[in-house]
Amino acid sequence: MPLRPPAGFISAFFDPLNNPNAPTIGTATAGDASASVTFTAPANYGGSVISQFDAISTPQGIIGTAASSPISVTGLSNGTAYTFAVWATNTYGPSAYSASTGSVTPAAPRGLFGGGQSGTSTNVIAFITISTTGNATDFGDLTAARVGLGACASTTRGVFAGSNSVIDYVTIASAGNATDFGDLLNNAPYTAGCSSSTRGLIGGGEETNVIQYITIATTGNATDFGDLTVGRYYLASCASSTRGVWAGGAVVANSNIIDYVTIETTGNATDFGDLTIPVYGPSGCASPTRGLFGGGLTFSPTTYINVISYITIASTGNATDFGDLTNGRYGTGACSSSTRGVWGGGENNSGRTNIMDYVTIASVGNATDFGDLTASTDSLAGCSNGHGGLS
Repeated sequence: MPLRPPAGFISAFFDPLNNPNAPTIGTATAGDASASVTFTAPANYGGSVISQFDAISTPQGIIGTAASSPISVTGLSNGTAYTFAVWATNTYGPSAYSASTGSVTPAAPRGLFGGGQSGTSTNVIAFITISTTGNATDFGDLTAARVGLGACASTTRGVFAGSNSVIDYVTIASAGNATDFGDLLNNAPYTAGCSSSTRGLIGGGEETNVIQYITIATTGNATDFGDLTVGRYYLASCASSTRGVWAGGAVVANSNIIDYVTIETTGNATDFGDLTIPVYGPSGCASPTRGLFGGGLTFSPTTYINVISYITIASTGNATDFGDLTNGRYGTGACSSSTRGVWGGGENNSGRTNIMDYVTIASVGNATDFGDLTASTDSLAGCSNGHGGLS
C-alpha cells in the first residue's frame, strides 16, 4: 500500500501542477531512538518555494521536519528496524513521497574501553551502554596487548591505534575480537584519537607532533594529516562533526595547550586556547557542540587531578571549569553519547582503578558513579558509536 501524506495536507485547492516534485531519497543513519535521513531537494519546486521537508518512518509513522537535508527523526524505538520516505511542501501543498531508505535500527550508544595496563599490558576490550549505568561487560580482544592507545569511531566501527604501529578495528554493535586495519606512520605510544562519522585522526605520542588519518569504513595504512602546534604525549582529544581537538599532555612538563583542526581537510593544527590547569594524562569526550577534558596528573608535587573542564568546540578560547570526577586519577579512557560523557579506569593514589564516572555534557557539575570496568586498568582508550563527532 503506497504511503500517503498525513491527513489535512490535501484540500480542495490542491494543484499538482504547482506542488513540488518529490525529493530524491538518500540514506538513513540510526542513532539513539532516532535517525538522520538525507535527501536531495527536487529541482522543480512547483508554484512557490518549498517551506519544509518531512520524513516519515515505517513502521509507526513518526515524522521529523527540517528546512533542508538531513532530517532528524526522534522518538523512535531502539531495536526496531525502520525505513523512511521524504516529501516536500510549498504553499500549494505536499509533493509525492520519495522512495524509501534502506532499513536501519536505532540503538542506545555503546562505549568501548580497550587496551591499557592491568598489572601487565592488556588486550581486553570492555563495553557499556552509555545511557544506562552498571558494570562493563567483556567485548573481545585487541590483536595485541598494548598501552597508550588512541581510539576513534564511526556509528558502526571502533578503531584502536598506537603503542606499536598496528591499527585494529571492531564492529561496535557485535562483540568479538578486533581485526587488523593497517599500520600507523610511526610506533609512538600515548596518542589520542578523535573522529567525524567518516574520518579518524590519531594525534601526538612520545617524541612526535604528527597527526595522521584513516577513512574508518575502509582498511589500510594511515596517511599524514599535519602537525600539532607542539609535539606531546599522554594528551586528550574530542571532536564535533567538523573539528578535532587535542588538549593537555606532556612536552617537557605538563601542558595546558589546546589545538584544533578541521577534520575533513589536512594541515597543521591551530591554537585553540588553554586548559584550566596544565595536566598530563587527561582524557576527552564530546557532544556535537561541547568538549570535555577530565582527570590527569601534575608534577612538583605529584598530584592526581579530578578536574573536568569544557570548551565550546566551534569557538576558540580557554576552557572553563565543569566540575570534578569522583576520584582524581590519570590515564583514564573516555567515551560519550551526544548527551553523556563517561570516564573509565586510570591510576590514583591507591594504584590502578576500575572506577567509571559519568556526567551530563550539556550541564555542569560533579561526576556520578557509573559502575566498574571488568578490571582495574590505566592507559586505556575509549570510543563510542554515539559521540559528538557523528552529528
